[in-house]
Amino acid sequence: MKTIALNAIKRTEVGSVNANQIRKSGNIPCNLYGVNGNTNFHVNEIIFNKIINSPEVYFIDLDIEGKKHKAIIKEVQFHPVTDKTLHIDFLEVAEDKPINVVLPIKITGVSKGILAGGKLRIVTRRLKVRALAKDLPEFIAIDITKLKIGQAIKVGELSITGLTFLDASNAVIAAIKMSRVATIVDEEEETEEGATEATAEGATAEAEATSAE
Repeated sequence: MKTIALNAIKRTEVGSVNANQIRKSGNIPCNLYGVNGNTNFHVNEIIFNKIINSPEVYFIDLDIEGKKHKAIIKEVQFHPVTDKTLHIDFLEVAEDKPINVVLPIKITGVSKGILAGGKLRIVTRRLKVRALAKDLPEFIAIDITKLKIGQAIKVGELSITGLTFLDASNAVIAAIKMSRVATIVDEEEETEEGATEATAEGATAEAEATSAE
């Protein structure tokens, strides 16, 4: 996973009144669940929103007034109406302890089903995994090359060294469905085949009748 730096200022006060003052000043109140205890601080709202609005997942190099902490975003609280970021929880990363992270997926390849007229349906775009920090990739690559129409890739079929997948093993990630166009083409082909067979049968019957005369 990529790493991004984020400067922070330690909070000298806590409570809802102080938190509201921090928000009015263009910052976001935060909490770090650290290896050696918790720390309250705040970060710039504009800078953090660039991180949270990115489709990528990052390690955060937190610099809280000179003290460095490697962390991940644990939880973000948003305003129910405005979607404004209200509070952020960070979790400090210990290199020797596994952590739970939600990673984006990246579809690769062109499936046999799509080439045959099928349509790709992506059921989920993120997967929850557990791993050591050193084993975490930027994304999970899902190769759909071998998928035919009617087939799907499920979580239980994935195997990546160092990762434990936490979603249900029978959860579908992506599937190839029969598209409406392909269905219409199949129906037309069946109709043509039926008409051809009927014509052939009629011709045979006529020939037999002529022979009998």
